Amino acid sequence: MLLCCMKTIKDVFTAFKQTLESIYDPNEIEALTLMSIAEITNLSKAYIKAFPEKELTVQQCEMLNDTLSRLQTSEPIQYILGKTEFYGLQFKVNSSVLIPRPETEELVEWAIAEVKSQKSKVKILDIGTGSGCIAISLKKNLPKADVSAIDISTEALKTARENAELNKVEIDFIHTDIFSHHLQPATHNPQLYSLIISNPPYVTLDDKTQMHTNVTDFEPHTALFVPEDDPLIFYKAIADFAIKNLASDGLLFLEINENLGNETVDLLNDKGFKNIELRKDMSGRDRMIKADR
Repeated sequence: MLLCCMKTIKDVFTAFKQTLESIYDPNEIEALTLMSIAEITNLSKAYIKAFPEKELTVQQCEMLNDTLSRLQTSEPIQYILGKTEFYGLQFKVNSSVLIPRPETEELVEWAIAEVKSQKSKVKILDIGTGSGCIAISLKKNLPKADVSAIDISTEALKTARENAELNKVEIDFIHTDIFSHHLQPATHNPQLYSLIISNPPYVTLDDKTQMHTNVTDFEPHTALFVPEDDPLIFYKAIADFAIKNLASDGLLFLEINENLGNETVDLLNDKGFKNIELRKDMSGRDRMIKADR
């Protein structure tokens, strides 16, 4: 159904429902429709729901039709709109970065709660920063902290720098690879880190079969997938780096594969970390770990 033949908000909801019902469930379709109309018309979601007979302009209909065509391919709405919200902040997103998830907000919340009471200056490193959502959210809520962030992708770092500027924070972004023997941010700034945090790739090929195509077909694979025979490859590299570059009372925070919680705890224990805590997310899944240096 082409929206350019439609006139009202109600017509748009009908078109989205009929076109997307084989891809998304009804609640998701309603949310996508509301988000699309609100973005394109600058109307509030409350107004959109209250006045379904409001007529739209030809230009608005054309833009909504384009959005619907892209949604029909399973492209995420965040990429179509070019932005998303994370931890109460706005972030630009595109196909070079992962779309921030609610469970990552829980990881950020945990980290902030652990360090907010510290009186000494906090030095933070975010490994695999992507859009910069973790580093920027930490800096915004811990303004006195010294925050650095690394990523192997130049395009991701470009987006992260734009997001830091958008949210008016200063982050030291470093283009490097956690597997590189030359990675020495502690030398870059000799003071050891008080907190290292990461949401590294952890999705296995088996996990991939359970995922929606709007993730597997559109989000960057280098930021998602790991070898089936070595699913903890990034955690090993991060742990090796952290054990050398964290201060004696430093903290390590990790988002993890829900199916590998115990294995990740065992890995960190073998690497010499202490007081390892495995925590569930709001859905009751093992999704994050805190460990002491």
